[in-house]
Amino acid sequence: MKRRSVLTAIGFGLLAQMPFFRSSRADAAVKSGNWFGLIPGGAAAPGKKPAWRMKADYVEACSCHLFCPCYFNKHAEHPVCEFNMAVKVREGYSGSTSLTGAKYWLTGDLGPDWGTQKKGKWVVVSFDPSTSKEQRDALAPMILKTYGLEWPELKVQEAPIEISRTGDIVDAKLGGGTLAAMKLKREPGADGTGVVMRNVKYFGAQNNSGFEMYRSIDHHANTQGHEFSYSDRNAFLISIDTHEGEGGGMG
Repeated sequence: MKRRSVLTAIGFGLLAQMPFFRSSRADAAVKSGNWFGLIPGGAAAPGKKPAWRMKADYVEACSCHLFCPCYFNKHAEHPVCEFNMAVKVREGYSGSTSLTGAKYWLTGDLGPDWGTQKKGKWVVVSFDPSTSKEQRDALAPMILKTYGLEWPELKVQEAPIEISRTGDIVDAKLGGGTLAAMKLKREPGADGTGVVMRNVKYFGAQNNSGFEMYRSIDHHANTQGHEFSYSDRNAFLISIDTHEGEGGGMG
C-alpha cells in the first residue's frame, strides 16, 4: 500500500510527518501532538461573522449501554468507550471554503481519562473520497475544537462513507462495512414516536437538536490495528452547531 504524507494528501499543514492511509489497516502507531497547533482560538467579536462554522448531522454509537454516562460524568461505563461517528456536514464554511456536503467518520476509544485529563486513548479520522483537500484542511481544527481532547494515537485515512435511513433503522458503513459499520434501531418511547433528550451538552458544540435515541443492532470496527464489536448498546442521532468561540464541554 503506497503511503503519502498528510500534507500532500489532505493538507493538514503541521501534520506533514504523519503517514496517510487510503482504506488501509496498517498497524504502525501514529503519534501527533501537532494537530492541536491548528485549533483556532478566541471568540469572534460581537456582531462579527465567525471565522468558521459547521452544522453537522451525526450517527453515533458506542460501547456504553443506553444512555451513555459520559454525558453526565467524567468516566465512561467501562474502562473503554469505543465509538463510531458518521458525520455529514449539512452546511458550513471556514473562511472562503464551503464545507456543505463534506463527510467524515471518527472511530476511536475515549479511554478512562477523557473527563479528568482531557485525553482520549486513540482515534482514526476517515474522510470520504468526495471530501476535497480544502474541506479536509478546514475540518481538522474544527473537529479538534469540538472535542477538545488530546489523542496520543491519531491516524487519518480515506474510505467511502455511506449513511441511509429507512423507517426506524439507520445504516452507516465505512469502506463498505469492512472498516466499520453501524446498524441502529430507534427507541420507540411510550407512544411509539421515538425519544429525544434535550438540554444536554454535546462536547464543545454550542448548540444541538437533542439526542434522538437509538439502540445498536450492530456496531463494529476493524481499522488501523483496532477491532471491536457490540450490539444492544447506546446509539443516537444528533445535529450539532459548532463555531468559532467558546463552546464549554461535557461533564
